[in-house]
Amino acid sequence: MAASGGHGKVRWIQRYTAGERTNHWIVAITFLLLAASGLALFHPSMFWMSAVLGGGPWVRILHPFVGVLMFVCFALLALRMWRHNLMQKRDVQWLKQINDVLTNREDRLPEVGKYNAGQKLLFYVLILCMLGLLASGIVIWRQYFSFYFPIGVIRAASVLHAVCGFGIICAIIVHIYAALWVKGSIGAMVRGKVTWGWAWKHHRAWFRDVEGGRSSRDTYTNR
Repeated sequence: MAASGGHGKVRWIQRYTAGERTNHWIVAITFLLLAASGLALFHPSMFWMSAVLGGGPWVRILHPFVGVLMFVCFALLALRMWRHNLMQKRDVQWLKQINDVLTNREDRLPEVGKYNAGQKLLFYVLILCMLGLLASGIVIWRQYFSFYFPIGVIRAASVLHAVCGFGIICAIIVHIYAALWVKGSIGAMVRGKVTWGWAWKHHRAWFRDVEGGRSSRDTYTNR
């Protein structure tokens, strides 16, 4: 499959809508604010990072509200992407051939949908971490909720919050590394579109679905 169409023009496929990209970057920005302020609250040696939200008192006030904003935006994004992240038989085979993935032998792998099995597992890890952060965050939110819970529950929620926070930071590092590893991934989330060649190389089953009209929201452009 050639990446270029007729008359020397590159042919494109829409991968993300403007709304999805806006939502994604809101989640990204709020994550950075929460990770820095959360680490500042976690250990005195990292307290200097509290500057991202205006210092100690403001961090304690704003961190929970920014967390709720991130959760709502992430939930909307996850709902829009849910159907493309359902595990299929070809994803199990993709995972069995992880050595071919790591050595860039994509020609040996089963055809990939809009997301590969690694991206789908990361999607589920993020959901679990977000649910854990929300539930534990409500319990330890002293201004509004923590006085409803016994001290033992608050202590357990604090541990869960730290574990989920560590988990989501690790997951996001993997997400960023994968985006840098597969050239064109970041451009897709900035411009919203990818070339035919990129789609054919990395997400061939998705390309076939779009070509066959089975993915109604993904449309062709040629400009």
